[in-house]
Amino acid sequence: MAKKESLTPLGRIEHLIQLIRDHRVILDADLARLYGVATKALNQAVKRNRKRFPPDFMFRLTEEEKNEVVTACDHLSRLRFSPVLPCAFTEHGAIMLANVLNSERAVKASVQVVRAFVRLREVLASNRELVHKLAELERRTASHDEQIQAIFEAIRQLLNPPEPPRKKIGFRVRDGRSTHGVERRGGHR
Repeated sequence: MAKKESLTPLGRIEHLIQLIRDHRVILDADLARLYGVATKALNQAVKRNRKRFPPDFMFRLTEEEKNEVVTACDHLSRLRFSPVLPCAFTEHGAIMLANVLNSERAVKASVQVVRAFVRLREVLASNRELVHKLAELERRTASHDEQIQAIFEAIRQLLNPPEPPRKKIGFRVRDGRSTHGVERRGGHR
């Protein structure tokens, strides 16, 4: 019986959280399983306490959203032929739902659900920080490519120095003077 009472591990709850309409949510079927109640009973409790579930706590999926969720999540394939559109609960909605259900298991499971939402927020925050740091590094090193290419070109030039200009053999006369310091005075030598 202890196994039946055990809660779902945090990692498995994190996989139930989905992004729908820019909100991180868990669907009613998944929460019902976590809280140990039937989905129908869960939705009836929501109907009886509708004022406790404003749109930022819970919303009903559209037919298109339902189809996307069913396609993306194998464990929700049973919803494919359900005539009822599922409800999506935000972190606050999941907590409120546990209070409405008022069972020991729902309260314990809601703590795990909140932890999963918090952990997901932390992971996303660290990813944002990593993305920011990467963008900063990219910005700082953008001009480095040109500078590195210039360094390589300078190294290549040092490794392959241009050939010095060849001096012509013989004497050259400029303004009556030889280039070797010997003056030329009429006639041949």
